[in-house]
Amino acid sequence: MRQFAFVGLGSFAMSMLERMAEITDQIIAVDDDPNRIEHVKEMVSTAFTMDLLDEEAFERVFHDPVDVAVVDIESNGAAILLVTYRLKKLGVPEIIVKSNSEEYEELLRLVGATRVVNSDKEAALRVTPLVLSSSLTNFMPISGDLVLAEVIVPDTVVGKTVVEGDMRRTHHINVVAVKYASERAANEASEGVFHDLDPSYRFMEGDVLLVTGKENDVFVFSGIQSMPDHDKNKTSFSTVLKSMLGRRKSSGAKT
Repeated sequence: MRQFAFVGLGSFAMSMLERMAEITDQIIAVDDDPNRIEHVKEMVSTAFTMDLLDEEAFERVFHDPVDVAVVDIESNGAAILLVTYRLKKLGVPEIIVKSNSEEYEELLRLVGATRVVNSDKEAALRVTPLVLSSSLTNFMPISGDLVLAEVIVPDTVVGKTVVEGDMRRTHHINVVAVKYASERAANEASEGVFHDLDPSYRFMEGDVLLVTGKENDVFVFSGIQSMPDHDKNKTSFSTVLKSMLGRRKSSGAKT
């Protein structure tokens, strides 16, 4: 059975731990705040209040192998780097680190982080497209410029089957599943569930399609038109937004 560790119980780690505790109790939680440890001690197998920078205490707690460690320390970057390095030194194969500083991301990877989570940036990447298009109900960048999105079926596809719509050729997207408008309307308290595609089903107004494709193609399919310079430079929305966020943080650091 996989063993999990949470080092520091910031808001990201706390939310993740509470969700994971519904599935497994094979969790070690450590933090320097006794109130946080008190909150989670019934959810996990082991909980310690300790100085996270105490190397001897650290090694005593993690004497058994851990498969995945989540680091979310509400402290300075140096402490996060040190804890990440010690987890790597102890042989933890997967180390997920929460950091709000892009300048530390490369350093964290160098000292052992396998994934760096910047919640502000990732939230912005997911939410901004929903603001730009009323047809998008959910949006998730996956890798590179590939995205997964929920899109209310466009008028051009209403009344057609997935074959007749030919969205792979005309819009360069793949339809994975469909959420029926009839089910959503029948139960206002529920958003409905996705169903596997029936090749004979004709899409109805209000259906929601689960689609994958390149970011720009999904944007166009959902009614967000690409800007000329955007197309010319082949720059993805995600790249532009990351750059904007980076500049904002840099300017904030100078003041």
